[in-house]
Amino acid sequence: MSSSAKRKAQSPAPRSPTPAPKSPTPGPASPNAGTTLTTDPLSGAHWAEQGLPEEEGNDGDSTIGSDIESSTASISSSILNYRTLNGRTYHSESVTNGEYWAPNDAKANEMLDIFHHALTICLDGRLYDAPLPKNLENAIDLGTGTGLWAIDFADKFPNCNVIGTDISPIQPSWVPPNVRFDIDDFNKEWLYKSGFFDFIHARWLTSTVKDWPAFYKEAYRCCKPGGYIEHFDTSADMHSDDGSLDKRVHALAQWGPLWQEAGRKIGQPLVTDSIMVNGMKEAGFVNIVVKDYKVPVSPWSKDPKMKDLGLYTYAALNQDLEGALQFMYGKVLGWTTEEIKIYMQYVRKEMKDMDIHPYFIITMVIGQKPLDA
Repeated sequence: MSSSAKRKAQSPAPRSPTPAPKSPTPGPASPNAGTTLTTDPLSGAHWAEQGLPEEEGNDGDSTIGSDIESSTASISSSILNYRTLNGRTYHSESVTNGEYWAPNDAKANEMLDIFHHALTICLDGRLYDAPLPKNLENAIDLGTGTGLWAIDFADKFPNCNVIGTDISPIQPSWVPPNVRFDIDDFNKEWLYKSGFFDFIHARWLTSTVKDWPAFYKEAYRCCKPGGYIEHFDTSADMHSDDGSLDKRVHALAQWGPLWQEAGRKIGQPLVTDSIMVNGMKEAGFVNIVVKDYKVPVSPWSKDPKMKDLGLYTYAALNQDLEGALQFMYGKVLGWTTEEIKIYMQYVRKEMKDMDIHPYFIITMVIGQKPLDA
């Protein structure tokens, strides 16, 4: 019997979940969503017609850097055969047939590291919210990126074997002894035996998954009875509570609709809270808990924590706005390089304008595999 057939034979049939209400208690600074700024996306030509926005002088931008090694010692040369687009490198097609939207070079990796810190601020220093026991044996971080979450989690649980998976070998080689990184595509059948993981962690997988129900079914199969899954993600829609972000005018208000259109075109939709909740329930997870967190995209808030969170979110986006947009807007939506450049200038101008108060909601959904599964 092939290894694939063995894995399928080991997969338990999903149980019908015990209905669980949405968590009534959000995390710190968790908001009710303000005005949802969804509208028909404007074309790249629209922004080109506007011309470049006027410069406003020295903006005092923050720059945050970190040194990340570009590969691990155990990767084959085919995996390092990166694709390029406008001088930026992307994952090798030898790993996956799909096309992930983000580059995997040093500039993009620094953005991931800054954003890791931003999400740590969002959770008041916590790495997770699932009610995990102290005696974990195996945990996995799906789409680990530069691996910082996996490394921090391994430090916190030194007796737990921690695996981080990604389609690019961008993780450091100097890591705690209980960490390893696998180059793998979670859109394919997972290469782990049934009932193996005490904790399955996923974060920022927006527009990377082709089949969300299949994703959660594989997570259910690989999760131990009584183990947990935690998924932390966003639909990319921008909000404002005070109407300062106008969907008819602002480039940031177009962010969500444009990403949603691009995600539909490549068959990898942006994740929503309903996709996460329904996907977990249909797979068989129970005791579902949902938490919403407000993430400002600039330091406009007067609240110290939210101001700090907004500063790091701004730094992350500003670190590699080109990398975040050029594939989805250029290759997928067909925008020209000039159209993307002008749109980015408007986005940067709006993020620096403290009279505009944009934020997005990042949703955490936690589920548990039944003990008798």
